Amino acid sequence: MEEFKHYTVMKNEAVDALQCQSGKIYVDCTLGGGGHSELILQRIQPDGKLIAFDIDQDAIDAATERLKDYKNLIIVKDSYTNIKKVLKELGIEKITGGILFDLGASYHQFNKCERGFSFSKEAPLDMRFNQDAKFSAYDVVNTYSEDDLVRIFSEYGEERFSKRIAKKIVETRKLKKLETTTELANLIINCTPHVKSSIHPATRVFQAIRIEVNKELTNVKNTLNDVLDLLEFGAIISVISFHSLEDRLVKQTFKYHSQRCHCDKSQMICHCPPPVLEIVNKKPIIASDEETKINPPSRSAKLRIAKYIG
Repeated sequence: MEEFKHYTVMKNEAVDALQCQSGKIYVDCTLGGGGHSELILQRIQPDGKLIAFDIDQDAIDAATERLKDYKNLIIVKDSYTNIKKVLKELGIEKITGGILFDLGASYHQFNKCERGFSFSKEAPLDMRFNQDAKFSAYDVVNTYSEDDLVRIFSEYGEERFSKRIAKKIVETRKLKKLETTTELANLIINCTPHVKSSIHPATRVFQAIRIEVNKELTNVKNTLNDVLDLLEFGAIISVISFHSLEDRLVKQTFKYHSQRCHCDKSQMICHCPPPVLEIVNKKPIIASDEETKINPPSRSAKLRIAKYIG
């Protein structure tokens, strides 16, 4: 098996936030290479339990081998969006310790050519986290209307040349379908102005397509709300995000559930239920200088923490 490479971002900070204890139940929603899971497992011995989710078989294979000596671990090949169903099937009523989300794609996913995440490597337009899913980047690029392409490039990529790129994609695919990452990247380079920038011209569009293919923002929002029903008093939510859209969504969700009132200002009497979250860190925690030198992509990582008080 090809070596699974994945750098665990803010490993200590994210796991420190969970205040791990023996005897409690924890969930790692994004197992990846198993770095966070391993540290949690070390800290919850001898009687804690960890349930770890992933939909990427490469990640599961690598983490299963890495964590084979831990008996108090259950690895689930399923999306964390199905957490309620899975925990019910496992007979677990409450997450008593805490839950961790690491929302970044792994180094392995970006660098394994055939996965199609990178614009610098020739590969089919894929970008699926879940290799069993049928819907891929090819479908977005070759079947979405021009308006829908503009929408996702603008919303998910914050791409200022969205209209120009979407128009060119639609024109090009009338003659021949776009099939590879380099075809798409070259199209973007050729139809946009040459702007001095430290990032590649295709970066934002590739991010937008990846988010759309994997329904990343929808999944995060729905699951953050879903897990509130599963947390025991005092349990911790620890979330690492890697771009502004995800971070904003986490921040807004935490803020909403920690506010005492959501009433319109004209309403005389508040009937809002009490808040269920307490925000632990008002400002996001970022990776240390030392970590960003070792792993430059961790520069964009932000960690937000909340405690369940419902």
